[in-house]
Amino acid sequence: MFVLSSPSGAGKTTISRLLLEKDNNLEMSISVTTRPRRPNEVEGKDYYFVNQAEFSKMVANNELLECAEVFGNSYGTPEKMVEHALERGRDVLFDIDWQGTQQLAKNRREDLVSIFILPPSMQELERRLHSRGQDSKEVIAGRMAKAANEISNWLAYDYVIVNNDVEESLASVKSILNAERKKRIRQHGLTDFITNLLK
Repeated sequence: MFVLSSPSGAGKTTISRLLLEKDNNLEMSISVTTRPRRPNEVEGKDYYFVNQAEFSKMVANNELLECAEVFGNSYGTPEKMVEHALERGRDVLFDIDWQGTQQLAKNRREDLVSIFILPPSMQELERRLHSRGQDSKEVIAGRMAKAANEISNWLAYDYVIVNNDVEESLASVKSILNAERKKRIRQHGLTDFITNLLK
């Protein structure tokens, strides 16, 4: 389980998209959310859109690996989908906040690698949020107010990257992913290979 977190606008979604394009063994974890669907979003590709009653039922039935409330909307990761991917030998990419990352760490630490993406400055973060053109001034002000709190949780992550340049940040993320895949505990079949090697 490979987590990328950042304050809104710091670049995690762009890095995630580029990483998925270049890595065939990685798939995106698709969250359920109660937030309204944006015009460009596709059900089952971007999110699974549910109402609050459905979401609450999933929480009550322990169907979510993690869940959080963000800007008045609920988000969560269905455990079954992640398990199916991991059983097939696939790595799963998570685009979640620090609250969700802490829950994953509590439940599945041995399977987790986490990276926090920082903006070069708060001024640049605000500029990026405005340039996206998808949020009102009030929403952007709320995201900026929340950014300092999110950044204050950087110590909870395995790795931290300052996103000055998307291509450089992407290269760093790919290096981390490749190194983590080479860890002894993650190389399935290694014991059998060595046993045969020493015959």
